[in-house]
Amino acid sequence: ADFNYGADEYDAEGNEEPKALPEGSETMPYIDESPTMSPQLSARGQESGDGVSPTPTDGLSTGGEREAGKGLEMRKLVLSGFLASEEIYINQLEALLLPMKPLKATATTSQPVLTLQQIETIFYKIQDIYEIHKEFYDSLCPKVQQWDSNITMGHLFQKLASQLGVYKAFVDNYKIALETAEKCSQSNYQFQKISEELKVKGPKDSKESHTSVTMEALLYKPIDRVTRSTLVLHDLLKHTPADHPDYPLLQDALRISQNFLSSINEDIDPRRTAVTTPKGETRQLVKDGFLVELSEGSRKLRHVFLFTDVLLCAKLKKTAVGKHQQYDCKWYVPLADLVFPSPEESEHCPQVHVIPDHELEDMKMKISAIKSEVQKEKANKGQSRAIERLKKKMFENEFWLLLNSPAIPFRIHNRNGKSYLFLLSSDYERSEWREAIQKLQKKDLQAFVLSSVELQVLTGSCFKLRTVHNIPVTSNKDDDESPGLYGFLHVIVHSAKGFKQSANLYCTLEVDSFGYFVSKAKTRVFRDTTEPQWNEEFEIELEGSQSLRILCYEKCYDKTKLNKDNNEIVDKIMGKGQIQLDPQAVQTKNWHMDVIEMNGIKVEFSMKFTSRDMSLKRTPSKKQTGVFGVKISVVTKRERSKVPYIVRQCIEEVEKRGIEEVGIYRISGVATDIQALKAVFDANNKDILVMLSDMDINAIAGTLKLYFRELPEPLLTDRLYPAFMEGIALSDPAAKENCMMHLLRSLPDPNLITFLFLLEHLKRVAEKEPINKMSLHNLATVFGPTLLRPSEGESKAHLTLASDIWSHDVMAQVQVLLYYLQHPPISFTELKRNTLYFSTDV
Repeated sequence: ADFNYGADEYDAEGNEEPKALPEGSETMPYIDESPTMSPQLSARGQESGDGVSPTPTDGLSTGGEREAGKGLEMRKLVLSGFLASEEIYINQLEALLLPMKPLKATATTSQPVLTLQQIETIFYKIQDIYEIHKEFYDSLCPKVQQWDSNITMGHLFQKLASQLGVYKAFVDNYKIALETAEKCSQSNYQFQKISEELKVKGPKDSKESHTSVTMEALLYKPIDRVTRSTLVLHDLLKHTPADHPDYPLLQDALRISQNFLSSINEDIDPRRTAVTTPKGETRQLVKDGFLVELSEGSRKLRHVFLFTDVLLCAKLKKTAVGKHQQYDCKWYVPLADLVFPSPEESEHCPQVHVIPDHELEDMKMKISAIKSEVQKEKANKGQSRAIERLKKKMFENEFWLLLNSPAIPFRIHNRNGKSYLFLLSSDYERSEWREAIQKLQKKDLQAFVLSSVELQVLTGSCFKLRTVHNIPVTSNKDDDESPGLYGFLHVIVHSAKGFKQSANLYCTLEVDSFGYFVSKAKTRVFRDTTEPQWNEEFEIELEGSQSLRILCYEKCYDKTKLNKDNNEIVDKIMGKGQIQLDPQAVQTKNWHMDVIEMNGIKVEFSMKFTSRDMSLKRTPSKKQTGVFGVKISVVTKRERSKVPYIVRQCIEEVEKRGIEEVGIYRISGVATDIQALKAVFDANNKDILVMLSDMDINAIAGTLKLYFRELPEPLLTDRLYPAFMEGIALSDPAAKENCMMHLLRSLPDPNLITFLFLLEHLKRVAEKEPINKMSLHNLATVFGPTLLRPSEGESKAHLTLASDIWSHDVMAQVQVLLYYLQHPPISFTELKRNTLYFSTDV
């Protein structure tokens, strides 16, 4: 492992030779790889005196030592390498500050080189950054030099992370600082000479005493440094035992750094990927990624490259093994000719064929089932050929999902006639592409036509310059990469501030699953305000998720702008932001409050996470009062009813005013509303009916689901669960019919009558599928696990991997409910009359 972060071979100009990345690896956000942009200085090749830079073998424990010991030794290596590069960084900052004093001294004379204002702009915050790092280095150095396993230094990293606000100020000023330095260089020869050759001290043990570096290169260093520090925190955490006192401090520092990085990534535009056109102009790669294009009626996966003056759509050519891979250009549009058609203009564009939800859900189930097979094969030391075969199948299924799930249109039009249509799964992504293009279009761009040679050169450069190497499917992940989170994320969106004028505002939440982002929840619209207070809670199911995105919109009520195309989102994005879901940080029982900053807007939210195996548990209730968590037989007996009052009332309300609601039972209700309804049903409050009639319909649907989920044992009972699983797996239709009907007969009466009552209701909901988009399959997916999932004692036997139990069991639970939903009407009396000559002992 190379622990000399940012410290590679350097020559007299301070230029580094960029390292080739291993195939398939992703760069961390904005690690600068451009030799023109940020010459990096070296700590490698030092003589090992009493310096802090180790040789790779220094201090590594022998094979017989415990893992923890090895981890602590690795910590020393990581820290030593980082310290060496920290020394270089401090020397670079010193070199940058060196001319500041004499420049300030001349500023007040009759012949100033620069004005005080210009000095302030160019060197903004450099002194503060220098002092922060000098103090950090001076505190860390003795700890590393007098190393022992009990040393703690997490507080130093936590303090460093807490001072990132200074970097934010530096980043915000960075472009102006560069422009000012450039203008001053052009107008003042003296300053030009100073800024072209700043002398940077070599490391203590280096044979070189100084190197010359340009001011532009040194001004980029602080931006580069945050990424390096984040990388080091990753490595330190990896090699720090979870029970070490440093662990929570490093975790906190990493969370702060990652949030900071994702907030500044949109603000900086590092010139790291440049290609020269035959005319000698520099054309830089600004953004690239995989998008689905609708071409001649079918969906195709494309790799799209956005350069400073052109958008290029390509696909990877099929090449023989061992041959260098190449891209094939499908089309390109010069940015000077590129326009985004308005919704009205795009009406004549081809309509998007949307794949039904249940097909996508089926495919997710298949993928999860294959994943658990792979895990089992690995656990049983299975044949690598069998594992490879499963992985290939998984890739094919994930690829299908990636191709078929996006439905949000992103239209691009060339002024000279042709239009193109991409489909995206996330509005966040669409807005990122649109903003990146519009930002470049603000420059003075010329229209042009590329000759075939120029196009060949540009397409040829794509392979080398691309920053996204792999199709975003989980089968492309390494085994040691984080599998993401499986379970439920509870998010409360509190409020937002920073809006310049009143507007109708709402937020949506997106999480990634199966390699792409999808919108999972939406707050209500807060009307005519600059400080919306939503305070809404959502429960979001995570399927291998690693990030949460929040988008803030202004609601559009203008009828002329509303497009006939369902998926066209015409509301204006006011801001957007993203945070990493760090498994260690999120998995606490307590709420964790956070703020996402976006375009000057701050959105406050809290979150907590429940892992899937925790959320699968039904906890037996000790109470006999109320209705939630109480046996259904106790409730019906107490109420002298056949079906619990809560079930009848919620169903009646949904049928009265929610049966045409899009996504009824699938879209989360506001958690606080659901809790309020739960409380009034438990207290048997006389105001229940008034409250129900005023309540948002998704909250009422959520209350019904919660009631079934909190039953101490599932509605279809623990005792019969194994038999339901076996019955649904039967192949012979007659045998399956006999078995499935017999199982219903075996249910206690309150359970059976309630189940049949719910079944007829769900069938009525599905009859409105053209309007509410809820098919029988969708409803079975929502209710199957809720009605069948075994309670605590039963599920212990099934618990293996969180995603494993989910895939196999859930698939069968959905199929059981779907079987009854697709069955002709079943009446209680008919069932009881047709008792077959079966043993009732199932």
